[in-house]
Amino acid sequence: MARDTLIVPASDADTGERRKLRLPRAALGLLLPVLALAAAEVGVRAGLIPANLLPAPTEIAATIASLAQQGLGGHVLASTVRVAIGFACGALLAIVLGAAVGLNRTVEALLDPTFQALRAIPSLAWVPLLLLWLGIDEAPKLVLIGVGAFFPVYMGVASGIRDVDRKLIDAARMYRLSRPALARRVLLPAALPSIFTGLRNGLSLAWMFMVAAELIAASQGLGYLLSDGRETSRADIVLAAIVLLALLGKASDSLMRHLEQRLLAWRDNYSAT
Repeated sequence: MARDTLIVPASDADTGERRKLRLPRAALGLLLPVLALAAAEVGVRAGLIPANLLPAPTEIAATIASLAQQGLGGHVLASTVRVAIGFACGALLAIVLGAAVGLNRTVEALLDPTFQALRAIPSLAWVPLLLLWLGIDEAPKLVLIGVGAFFPVYMGVASGIRDVDRKLIDAARMYRLSRPALARRVLLPAALPSIFTGLRNGLSLAWMFMVAAELIAASQGLGYLLSDGRETSRADIVLAAIVLLALLGKASDSLMRHLEQRLLAWRDNYSAT
């Protein structure tokens, strides 16, 4: 006779112990940057690394503090607003067109080949054309950022809808769901993980394209600081702008990831231990 298996629920003490063990994992992400900064500091102070090429991290921190008193907040705000507007416009258009391509094979045959060809064009190749069409004001910068955000989100939406399990669609058709109800209640929830992956990738590229946009013709922004540091041979300003870009990119990605976890809390998927 097979023996019954008794499943004992974890006690509060066991749960608390697991939480204690997981807490240090949040600090693991800081380990590599801290070690790299410490190594750079020691290398510069010991003369192993030329200070004019790679200033010490403490000097970069002092530069950021000095720039903060000279209008750094305006540069950060200008870049953030450009990314927010460009990403929102590009992602919204990508969601609409990606859904149309994923839901309709005729639309896919019409649009997808062109989008795949445009996706291969480097960001800087758009710059001369946008300058000719839109001038040197804010419009070409926002359009370039929108272009950078569009393609990853488009790919995530289209592939996410195409990869939905056919069994889910067959089950929905058994309940005689209309096409709008099928898209709203089955296809969209099932495709959300891929859509959020595309949104996070698109947001990352939006920051990259923002730098390219501000390197062209801008009087404010982190891309402008990069250009100014290069022209004045100030490696500390260049690295300060890079550090701020990394922090802003990480912060925006963390916000998107938090939103993803909230909206996809219903998923019962694998979680590495």
